[in-house]
Amino acid sequence: MGDIYLIRHGQASFGADDYDVLSPVGIRQSQVLGDHLGLLGVDLDRCLSGNLRRQQDTARLTLAAMTGAGRQVAALETDAAFNEFDAEGVIRALLPALLPNEPEALHVLRNAAQNPSGFQRLFALMVQRWHDDEHDAHDGLETWGNFLDRVAGGLDRVLATAGSGDSIAIFTSGGTIAALLHLLTGIPPAQAFALNWQIINTSLSHLKFRGSDVTLATFNSQAHIRLLKTPELITYR
Repeated sequence: MGDIYLIRHGQASFGADDYDVLSPVGIRQSQVLGDHLGLLGVDLDRCLSGNLRRQQDTARLTLAAMTGAGRQVAALETDAAFNEFDAEGVIRALLPALLPNEPEALHVLRNAAQNPSGFQRLFALMVQRWHDDEHDAHDGLETWGNFLDRVAGGLDRVLATAGSGDSIAIFTSGGTIAALLHLLTGIPPAQAFALNWQIINTSLSHLKFRGSDVTLATFNSQAHIRLLKTPELITYR
């Protein structure tokens, strides 16, 4: 059987002008993950990421640490199928209908870095309505169904070209991993996204595959950080 490692990107710059940049913590998380995989003796026959900067930088840092440990890793490829869903687009589309019941929502969203728990609560409400299609059509917004199709297509392409015993790393995002959980296990979208909020930066979720048959072996492994006893590296955004 082959192995697919789903790796969430390192901590990005939550609350900054450009979220799509690894923070110093995110850089360290990525290096620690690479060191850990090197110690485990993991070699990678194929490495992919979405085309978001935080995903690609996590991949490069992790793979560099693995190479430094003497492991064999393939060159990084990109596939936009593994990009995160458009969180900003979801907020723009869903916020107006939320405001009558949440009059402080705009203030909370504008000051998300100072009120992360308030942001999380509001964002979870909007994501719930997004994947339940409880919103008006919005120009350019990717629907939940289209997001699922995109992610499923990416996985299908990986499987179609994979060797029977290949080890493959996919550097992606929490929402993408949640979509794959839904597709692979059949759990409802609401449960998949409840699990999404628990996925830490640079965690490992492990899939086993034979041909086109895929099973979930491990979800949200945090061993590389837990073993170091560095709780400051456990982050969720």
